[in-house]
Amino acid sequence: MKKILIFSTAYYPFVGGAEVAVKEITDRINDIQFDMLTCRLDGQLPIFEKIGNVNVYRISGPKLLFPFVAFFMAKKLNDKNHYNFIWSIMASYGGFAALFFKIFHSEILFLLTLQEGDPIDYIKKKVWFVYPLFKRIFTRADFVQAISNYLGNWAREMGFRGPLEIVPNGVDLNKFKSQILPAGRQVSNLKNKENKILITTSRLVKKNAVGDIIEALRYLPENVKLLVLGIGPLEKELKSQALSIGLQDRVEFLGYISHKDLPEYFRVADIFIRPSLSEGLGSSFLEAMAAGLPVIGTPVGGIPDFLKDPSINLPALSADQAGGRQGSGQVPTGLFCEVNNPESIAEKVELLLGNDELRQKIIKNARELVIKNYDWDLIADKMKGVFEKAGAFGV
Repeated sequence: MKKILIFSTAYYPFVGGAEVAVKEITDRINDIQFDMLTCRLDGQLPIFEKIGNVNVYRISGPKLLFPFVAFFMAKKLNDKNHYNFIWSIMASYGGFAALFFKIFHSEILFLLTLQEGDPIDYIKKKVWFVYPLFKRIFTRADFVQAISNYLGNWAREMGFRGPLEIVPNGVDLNKFKSQILPAGRQVSNLKNKENKILITTSRLVKKNAVGDIIEALRYLPENVKLLVLGIGPLEKELKSQALSIGLQDRVEFLGYISHKDLPEYFRVADIFIRPSLSEGLGSSFLEAMAAGLPVIGTPVGGIPDFLKDPSINLPALSADQAGGRQGSGQVPTGLFCEVNNPESIAEKVELLLGNDELRQKIIKNARELVIKNYDWDLIADKMKGVFEKAGAFGV
């Protein structure tokens, strides 16, 4: 049985797109032993536990020390388990730990997965004082798997010259396909027959541009409302924004909503919107598409891999990029709005609300795209192929 040691800065119960991806993939692969080193972000969590098919070892202490402590613990685990290769989830604290291990164990393959959603310039500024070392995470990797062409291109820009494969995150289709809300369950005070509900699910941070959606309501009819699912440092500021322009009755902040409960909120909405400033891929878009919601996004990061709006002319793709993107550019699967442009958001909302033929075409095309390309069973099979290919390239 092959054995893989995973380095991940965070893991369950702290869940983002990367953590969901690791669990969905490893749960579907039973012939590989997965061990993981991760930060103990809550002192109440056990130092060791098995989550699905992953043996999780949590390391206490500040994140800044995690790469060093994880490196020494990885050496001990490797003496016992003799890993076939190591797998870093993102070029982060876990990436540094994997790099240190690779430097001293050059014979063991290093697989780097890129899931980053922050702007690349922001990431580079954040690591400026160790940038040469940060770059070595890429140059010492033996194989890179990225969830979008955008992140794959970043790996090349950072100096990676080895084999690279694009495998996106997936969607639990069974979870999001039902259109029936549980009896007696009221998830929003805004939903009634007259209102049209916009929904966004994201951390309340600058890159997700929730403030632009709030501002867009000024250009839309009174019956268009907004549900905001998520928490973050901008929550107070966004609530103040809605109040200052008299839209507090048209915006409902629902706070943190468990991922498993998202389908219930999608079922009361009419349109999903996230006018992102950056996006590694955008799993929330794919989940909304699977749930039968038309989506509006921006042509940034990995979003153009799946969101096709024939009315927008995007830069021409290289042959490699075109091969990695799913579907045809001529088949609408959503609408693009302009970055930092609330009026553009409002225009796209009005188009979807006023053109039912276009709306239904987008819903149908988007759902078919997700079913064909983003089911977790398919993604897990592709990742197993990556593991096998990565092993073939090992030293």
